[in-house]
Amino acid sequence: MIKVTVWGENLHEKRDESVRSLYPDGMHSTIAAGIGEHLGEEALVRTATLDQAEHGLGDAVLDDTDVLTWWGHIGHDQVDDEVVERVKERVLRGMGLVVLHSGHWSKIFRSLMGTSCNLRWRSVGERELVWTVAPAHPIAAGVPPVFRIESQEMYGEFFDIPQPDELVFISSFSGGEVFRSGCCFHRGAGRIFYFSPGDQEYPVYHHPTVRKVLANAVRWAHRPDGLVLPYQLRNMPEGWLDGELPPEPPEARP
Repeated sequence: MIKVTVWGENLHEKRDESVRSLYPDGMHSTIAAGIGEHLGEEALVRTATLDQAEHGLGDAVLDDTDVLTWWGHIGHDQVDDEVVERVKERVLRGMGLVVLHSGHWSKIFRSLMGTSCNLRWRSVGERELVWTVAPAHPIAAGVPPVFRIESQEMYGEFFDIPQPDELVFISSFSGGEVFRSGCCFHRGAGRIFYFSPGDQEYPVYHHPTVRKVLANAVRWAHRPDGLVLPYQLRNMPEGWLDGELPPEPPEARP
């Protein structure tokens, strides 16, 4: 079973009636429902939000999480650095991370990417076409060659991220812009997927194909062999683990 924690700020839903009307139980609840809808008994899905103690991401929760999804926007600076480092350490050890829409500018995503993660944007409710450019990839399973989102915030290039290890989707907008909207990365033992559709002002997370993509991404990001121990990462490139590795247990030594 895949243990999934869906994290959301839950700030727009409290502040903006326009968002609350689309997501009365919070965007995180809608995202969680979409994942559960497609994975069924394959996954155990819970939610966590910014206003909870330790943002709902204490050690006990993270130790019981195989894949974490992350949606943030206006509260990036409110996320405690200690929690970010805690999440990052788990990702490097193999916890999957699915970063959504404006989560591109979250502390955790920028830390793992090592770049500004800036992009061009315009929010006037434009048509977005999402093109599947890697149809054989597991995240694209059951996803059509192209699908349409009627209204969405435009995200455009240049997107300041490292070259993705795998590019699954690109998007085009009615204004002519294009965007790398579905990107896979590997950091340490962890798998990371960034998916851009999902602005709070539009009902994107009710879209059936978007929900399918998110469920596929969770399945792909999951490591069924579990987290690796820190000493097993010694051959990873420098900079993926902060600080010194702990001593090896006796059984790990040759």
